[in-house]
Amino acid sequence: MFRVLVSDKISEEGLAPLLNSSEIECVIQNVNDTADLDTYHALLVRSATKVTEELMEKMPKLKIIARAGVGVDNIDVPAATKRGIVVVNAPSGNTISTAEHSFAMMLALARKVCQANNSVKNGEWNRTAFQGMELKGKALGVIGFGRIGSEVAKRAKAFDMTVLAYDPFLTKEKAEKLRVNQVSLNELLAKADIITIHTPLTQETKGLLNMESLKITKQGVLIVNCARGGIVDEEALKHYLEIGHVGGAALDVFESEPPVNRDLLEFDNVIVTPHIAASTKEAQLNVAIIVSEEVLNFAQGRPVHNGVNLPAVSSEVLEKVSHYYQLTKIMGTLVSKLVEGSVKMLEVHYSGPITTLETSIVTRGLLAGFLQPRVDFIINDVNAPIIAKEYGISYGEKYLDNGSVYTNLIRTVATTDQGVFTLEGTCIREYGPRIVAIDDFDIDLAPFGSVLLVEHVDTPGVVGKVGQVLGSKSINIGEMQVGRKQQGGAALMIINIDKPITAEIEADLKAIPEVTRITNIEF
Repeated sequence: MFRVLVSDKISEEGLAPLLNSSEIECVIQNVNDTADLDTYHALLVRSATKVTEELMEKMPKLKIIARAGVGVDNIDVPAATKRGIVVVNAPSGNTISTAEHSFAMMLALARKVCQANNSVKNGEWNRTAFQGMELKGKALGVIGFGRIGSEVAKRAKAFDMTVLAYDPFLTKEKAEKLRVNQVSLNELLAKADIITIHTPLTQETKGLLNMESLKITKQGVLIVNCARGGIVDEEALKHYLEIGHVGGAALDVFESEPPVNRDLLEFDNVIVTPHIAASTKEAQLNVAIIVSEEVLNFAQGRPVHNGVNLPAVSSEVLEKVSHYYQLTKIMGTLVSKLVEGSVKMLEVHYSGPITTLETSIVTRGLLAGFLQPRVDFIINDVNAPIIAKEYGISYGEKYLDNGSVYTNLIRTVATTDQGVFTLEGTCIREYGPRIVAIDDFDIDLAPFGSVLLVEHVDTPGVVGKVGQVLGSKSINIGEMQVGRKQQGGAALMIINIDKPITAEIEADLKAIPEVTRITNIEF
C-alpha cells in the first residue's frame, strides 16, 4: 500500500483522487504529530510545513513531495533531488484567480471604485469627484502572454478592448487565434491605455518598467501589476505618478512585502491588495486536486507533469551524460536570450560518440534551459515538453555524422518566424562545457561569470570604442575575442568582464554607431 501523509490543511474534496483510490492510504496529520514517519512514501504540503533535509532523513521511504501551490520555498529541493525524491507543484491551478483579480483591479482603477468607496464611508457624497473611464475601445497592453496573460486577454476582448500582446514566446498563430495584436515592447508601451503585467521576475524583467520605459507610455496610462514585485521600478512609478504622467496604478505585489517604502500608498490614484491574486477558494481547491492527481500518477507508475526537480535516473546513465546535460542547459538559456522572433521549433543535433548514449534527457535539458528564463515556475526535463507544447514549440533530436574538429558536438537549431538561429557546444576533458559557435560565428566561450556579447559592423576602431566605454566605467576585461563571417559585414565580439554592466553602461555601448545589439549574460 502506497502511504501518503497530508501535513497541511487541505479539503477532502481536493484530496478526492487519493481518498477514492484503493491503492492509496491517505493520512491527514501534521508531521510534528506523526510517530511513524518512516512508513510514508509521499508527503503532501502547502506552505506551513517546512520540508527540510532533517525531515527527509526521518522519512527514508519518501519518494515524492507534492506542494499544493506554486512556490516551493518551504521545500529543500536540492536535498530532495540528492535523495532521488521527486518534487511536484501546481503552477496552473491559480491561473483563473490571478486573471480575474487582475481584471478586477483594472476595473477598480478605471472606475475609481476604491476611492469612491472610501469617500462614501467617510460620510461624503461627491459624485463629481470620481469620474472614471470606460474600458470599451481602450488599448490594453499585456506584457507576458502565458496562461494568465491569455486569460486576461480573453476577458478584455469581451469588454471590446483592443489587446496588444508582448511576449518573446508568442507565435503569430496563437496571436491570431486569440485575436490579439502581437507587438514589440516599445510599441505596446507607446500605444496602451492600460498596461497589465503577467511575466515572471527574471534578470531580464527586473525593472522592466523603469524611468526610461515609462517615459514612452501614453499620458495618463494605468499600470496593473499582479505578477511579481520588482518588475515595476517603484521609484520610477512614484516619479511618473508625481508628475501626472501615469494616471494610476493597481498593485498586488511589491519589491518588499509587506511594502517597506510606503510612498506609493500615499497616492489617491494607487490601489493595492496584499498579494492575494491567487487567493480564492477555487484556486486552493484546484491546486489540491492537481497535486493529488500527480501523487496518484506517481504511485501508479505514470509520469508526473509538474516536476520541480530532476527526477531520479540511474547513476550509470547520469554519470555518462551529466556533462552534456549541463552543457545543453547552458545552451538552451543562451538560445533563449539571443534568438530573435517567436521560436516554433528547437532541434538538437548530436555528432560523435555521444550518439551512442541516452540523449533524450540531454535534449530535454536544453528545452528546460530555453524555457526557464521566461516563466516564473521551475522548468526541468519532466515538465519542459508540456510547457513547450503550451507555447506552440515543437522539438526533436537528430544523430549526424561527425564532420567537426570536436570529438563530440551538440548543435541547436532554433527556427523562428524571423529565420534560423544556431548554437554549437562541446565538452572538453579537463575544461568542461564550451560554446564553440554562435549563429555560425566560430568562437571559444567558457560559459562562466559575466559575459558581454556585442554584435556590430566589422569596421576598424569598433573594438577600441567598446574598450574605451568599459574602461571609463571601471569594467575590467578578462578576455576578448572577435568573430566575423566576411570583411566589413556582421561581426560578433565576446568579452569576459569582471562584473555585470549597468543599464547606463549598456546604453553607452548601444550609442556606438557600429554596434547593433548588446547582450549581457550572467552564467
